[in-house]
Amino acid sequence: MDIQTISQAMTRFLNETPLNAAADIGLAKIYDRPLVGVASAQDALFHELKEEHVVGSDHLTPAEWLSTAKSVISYFLPFAKEVREANRQGDLPAREWLYARIEGEMVNNALRQFLVRFFEQSDFQAVSPGLEPRFTVVNGKSNWSERHIAYIAGLGTFSLNRSLITPAGAAGRLGSVIVSLELAPTPRRYQTYDEYCTKCGGCIKRCPPQAIDDSGKNNAVCARYLDGTKARFKPRYGCGKCQTGVPCEQGVPQPSFKISGN
Repeated sequence: MDIQTISQAMTRFLNETPLNAAADIGLAKIYDRPLVGVASAQDALFHELKEEHVVGSDHLTPAEWLSTAKSVISYFLPFAKEVREANRQGDLPAREWLYARIEGEMVNNALRQFLVRFFEQSDFQAVSPGLEPRFTVVNGKSNWSERHIAYIAGLGTFSLNRSLITPAGAAGRLGSVIVSLELAPTPRRYQTYDEYCTKCGGCIKRCPPQAIDDSGKNNAVCARYLDGTKARFKPRYGCGKCQTGVPCEQGVPQPSFKISGN
């Protein structure tokens, strides 16, 4: 088994599952083709995530989730064009984005479950931390950060707004599975954690609660705004304005790109 086989199986799942749509609002597809990367479970960067200035001491290594861990498969699910285009408009989150954020995470969880079964059927052990009872989020920090996992797996680097910029952009969702199968790691084609971000300031201008500045994102301000959207659009919530209508929405921006006025 190789990464191409795994990627093809994931793509088939997304194409075939009725979950990857929101028919009641006429949204034919939530996610496009996934972007998939692999990290060795022994990569030293997993231990660096325990440092307080990175994620924190509560962050678990692959072996702490699965004792037989050999590889970590990370993936990025890019939001479909219709979702992204809708959210470029207006000051409030688009209805399509709200569905993609909530129903889209249901798709993501179903994909996690599919992958665990997929590997177990081939006699490998597998676990998806995002589905596990041990998975926790405290004060905005989780014990398994999908963004940091994706960075280690070669999928992309961080932006000013703390999204992950991948070759398929930043507008989407992340997931991962730890397996006892040994796979060739995906090369990290970057040297620094924020190499793909041009610091253009686009996300600063797009942020409704002004939670982003040249030093990064204020998570508390962002969280309060999201709480407000939950009250307004219950049972859904979200924003995503900083991930749409910006140069990194659907790809890695050109290094020379700058937003006027910055």
